[in-house]
Amino acid sequence: MSTIKHPVGRRSPRVYWRRRIVVLLGLLAVIAVVVLIVTRPGSHGGAQGEAPHASAASAAPSASHTSSTAATATPTASSTPTPTARAAGQPCQASDIDIEALTDASHYGSDQQPLLSFSITNTGSVMCTIDVGTAVQVYTISSGSDVYWRSTDCQKNPEHTEIKLQPNKTLTSTPIAWDRTRSSTTTCSGKRPAAPAGGSSYHLKVTVDGIASRQSKQFLLDG
Repeated sequence: MSTIKHPVGRRSPRVYWRRRIVVLLGLLAVIAVVVLIVTRPGSHGGAQGEAPHASAASAAPSASHTSSTAATATPTASSTPTPTARAAGQPCQASDIDIEALTDASHYGSDQQPLLSFSITNTGSVMCTIDVGTAVQVYTISSGSDVYWRSTDCQKNPEHTEIKLQPNKTLTSTPIAWDRTRSSTTTCSGKRPAAPAGGSSYHLKVTVDGIASRQSKQFLLDG
């Protein structure tokens, strides 16, 4: 029997609303049951179970980060190589050789030719070998930026001479004369122009086996 379709007597509005609420709650309950049956909450347990694993992985420090931190925290040995002592008799190093350009005077009269030479000193701690022959000697005379004479322009029969240079030992070369002319590779068989005199200033530089004199030697042609 249904009291909703055939009501007996007049009921209060509160009774009607209460019955409607009860019916609505019943419908909601039925809908909830249907939704639960369709979605089956337990069927996705595998995917839900993986979430904690992902969180744990993201929370754990990575191997590369751990290694980087460890490498930063652990002091490493210096990578600077330890210098080793050089054995005697090896080729001289430029840092151990001092070349000095020399002239036999600082002023020359009109009838004098400057005599050019050099000294070589081993400033290292052990004996070393070096070629000091005419094949590796270069004398250069200049005035300002103008080069007047170079010993290799018309050199004949250059020779190689290897010597053993003891530490703190200085040797001096055999002097050669400058004929006070301007040289070039194209004037070896002809007459060369004379270098200006009358107090003109000149500078001598010497290179031996590729090692240049630290300073030039100044001299004047007075006459």
